[in-house]
Amino acid sequence: MIGTLRRECLDNIIVFNERQLARVLREYLDYYHRHRPHRSLDRDSPIPRTEEVVDEGEIIELPMVGGLHHRYTRRAA
Repeated sequence: MIGTLRRECLDNIIVFNERQLARVLREYLDYYHRHRPHRSLDRDSPIPRTEEVVDEGEIIELPMVGGLHHRYTRRAA
């Protein structure tokens, strides 16, 4: 986890103060546990994601962790 956090998050930002670091860590941990695919979990996240119905709605991109990562979902029809 520490290496992943460093490679996927902290190596790509400049932290100016402790409050900013705490916010970035909270956002990254939420992304890591709810949205990031894990190979060992068969491309699911530790908190299982809901399955989306295919071909219903336009695919949209939602920035996460200040735009370092993105989540893709379908817009409601």
